[in-house]
Amino acid sequence: MIFDKDGNTTVVYQENISLLKFVENLNQGYDKISKDHIVVNLFSFSRLTSDDLLEFLDLSRKHKKENKSFVLVTDKVDYDDVPDEISLAPTLQEAMDIIEMEDIERDLDL
Repeated sequence: MIFDKDGNTTVVYQENISLLKFVENLNQGYDKISKDHIVVNLFSFSRLTSDDLLEFLDLSRKHKKENKSFVLVTDKVDYDDVPDEISLAPTLQEAMDIIEMEDIERDLDL
């Protein structure tokens, strides 16, 4: 697992492993990045379904309870096919935009 930290945001890239192993490794390494906004780059997975993204639901809930953003990045799953609790973006730039918007919402107590 590769962590790329930039300010208060960490982008997580996966190594060449299965999605379930990646989620397991992310949960194990979570304490290292728990204070940051987290962007999970899933572009290296050639096939993903909305059910696959549900593997991140518990971690997303946990992280958002701490008033931090958690965004998955892939263009292989339609935004409408995942629960609202999962933030999904088709590009890294759009993930950063989501984090910026969520920061503004938190600052305004929305």
